Amino acid sequence: MVLTQGHTRKLGATLEPEGVNFCLAAPHAHAVELCLFDAHGQLETARHWIPHKTDGVWHAFLPGAKAELVYGWRVHGPWAPHLGHRFNPAKLMLDPYAREVVGNYQGQDIHLGHDPLDPSQADSRDNAAVALKARVVADLGTPPPGVRVDPAQRVIYELHTKGFTALHPDVPPALRGTYAGLAHPAAIAHLKALGVTTLSLMPVAQRADESRLLKLGLTNYWGYSPIAWSAPETRYWSGTQGTSPRSEFRQLVDVLHQAGLEVILDVVYNHTAETDEFGPTLSLRGIDNATYYHLEPHDPARYINWTGCGNCVNLNQPLVLRTVMDSLRLWVEEFGVDGFRFDLAPVLARGDQRNSYQVASNAAFLMAIAQDPVLASRLMVAEPWDIGPGGYQLGAFPPGWLEWNDKFRDTQRAFWLCGQEHLGALAQRLAGSTEAFNPQRRGPNASVNFVTAHDGFNLTDLVSYEHRHNEANGEHNRDGHGHNLSRNFGVEGPSNNPDIQTQRLQRKRALLAATVFSLGTPMLLAGDDIGHSQQGNNNAYCQDNASTWLNWQDADLELSRFVGHLLRARQQRQALQARAWWQADGPAGTVIARWSMPDTTALSHDAWNDGHQRALMLHLSVELAEPDEGHAACLLLINASEQAARFRLPAGNWIRHIDTSTGATSDHLLVAEENLPPACLWLASSQPLFIASRQP
Repeated sequence: MVLTQGHTRKLGATLEPEGVNFCLAAPHAHAVELCLFDAHGQLETARHWIPHKTDGVWHAFLPGAKAELVYGWRVHGPWAPHLGHRFNPAKLMLDPYAREVVGNYQGQDIHLGHDPLDPSQADSRDNAAVALKARVVADLGTPPPGVRVDPAQRVIYELHTKGFTALHPDVPPALRGTYAGLAHPAAIAHLKALGVTTLSLMPVAQRADESRLLKLGLTNYWGYSPIAWSAPETRYWSGTQGTSPRSEFRQLVDVLHQAGLEVILDVVYNHTAETDEFGPTLSLRGIDNATYYHLEPHDPARYINWTGCGNCVNLNQPLVLRTVMDSLRLWVEEFGVDGFRFDLAPVLARGDQRNSYQVASNAAFLMAIAQDPVLASRLMVAEPWDIGPGGYQLGAFPPGWLEWNDKFRDTQRAFWLCGQEHLGALAQRLAGSTEAFNPQRRGPNASVNFVTAHDGFNLTDLVSYEHRHNEANGEHNRDGHGHNLSRNFGVEGPSNNPDIQTQRLQRKRALLAATVFSLGTPMLLAGDDIGHSQQGNNNAYCQDNASTWLNWQDADLELSRFVGHLLRARQQRQALQARAWWQADGPAGTVIARWSMPDTTALSHDAWNDGHQRALMLHLSVELAEPDEGHAACLLLINASEQAARFRLPAGNWIRHIDTSTGATSDHLLVAEENLPPACLWLASSQPLFIASRQP
């Protein structure tokens, strides 16, 4: 087959009626070879020089080529690390646009672009036989319409695709831990019973595990080591005949949509699995290192590392930005996902050396998202921090974006578990963190309120351990955060003491209720609702085993039902939803918030800032011209102290729906004065909550 010129309309490998068009963005390369392989990617069958280069993009058309063709790139150019160039044609490169990956990186040093004994020199060994390669694929076609969740009622549920079903007894063994397993009716049933609206799937793009982990017999289980941004991870494919990783993931999204669930992906465009200057040369590094990565300006042989993972992708380069934007659109247009959660999002919005790499609200990436006809209407969630200068950016992302709120996490933990923080700080978090999210520009759903996430202690461990126990990670327990704001109630780890068990369960229910009933978008971590423990590991990123796979056999079904009641209570009460910022007064439709001490007196300045005061009452009402079901006034009664607290209720008939002390969820008529047990939150309202009263 003889190559023809082709075009640059689409990067990567594009299947067309007469063959395949190939494009590779490598502005600094001197020459590029397209290498073809057998179906298993082991035997090279042909090699073609790419004759055409336009505006930094190498392109050619291969007549007669068909889907399933396996290929890789050899890219020629200077080996000059001191200038930022690491070209080495002895190494086969994976296409950044790969939509299906062939092979599995095992950490062999043959993948190093540099000589292991002398990093200043290129390694001459050819790695083609074991290199990662791409497979040409046909489009899956336009997906069915996605799910539109009312932002005011959205509840995010973060889960790991494998870990959720790896041990699920009602999922067939062949499907456990796969895309098909998560799509199984047993998995869907649990999600629907809880009442969550939005699944946030931890990274599902193809990853390459760090060689350090592989030598320890571990993997990057969480998936934050991407090597092919647009290819679903093959390890989560069931292998069912007639399917592929792509078709099975697409089917998963379709099934979740049919169940009424919104799907967002945790995506990692801030760094790649090639790590630092001593890492492997698998794709971007060998294609055009100086274009794709941020390099140290005074020593381009080294990488800027705002991610802690060794490198940072440079979205200030138009071709790199195009690569990321094309990847995002593919996940929407081919797989049907409804949005994205961006890992270390400030990295994506950083400028270049001219502005000292500062994060900018008008960064090219953020502007590109805002004007994109496919992406602008999708849900965008930022992890608003990285470890670079000025990297803490909570509240700085554009209107319409949601942001993980670590201030909410830390305040709730400190208040409920550690006897720290004052009522003013708690009220700020309950009211949506308005000091961080400008109410003039942002909606009340902007704050993603969470107490636990994949990173850190899960909920059971938060009330069972005061110290991290990460020895299994192979880093001598030095990894993971040391400031956990956790409490073990007298015993480090599991306990058979009934009093300790009761206290731990009470705190779990209180933290869950505080998360669900605060203004903003609540996020729950999968497994917290069934009492899963990671045995004190607060950085279980490399544990692909029973410590991270959800323990369904010992699931706390009562806790799961309690979480379902919390979410139904929120869904049924307008005052608890993120429709409008809380106000002291206002016109019809305004949610009026009145804060008081347990005796109904207003809080003084000293009381707001009294670190010893642990009890608070919040009265929420929706101003309406006429009474309407669903718009009942609500009371949140909070007692985080170690003693019971007496509350005098406002005038009227109040019905308690939720008691986190006992786990009671049936409607109970309250009297004018009530004693709240220690470490307790009650939800009451002026109307019965029939749905919340029923057993599911």
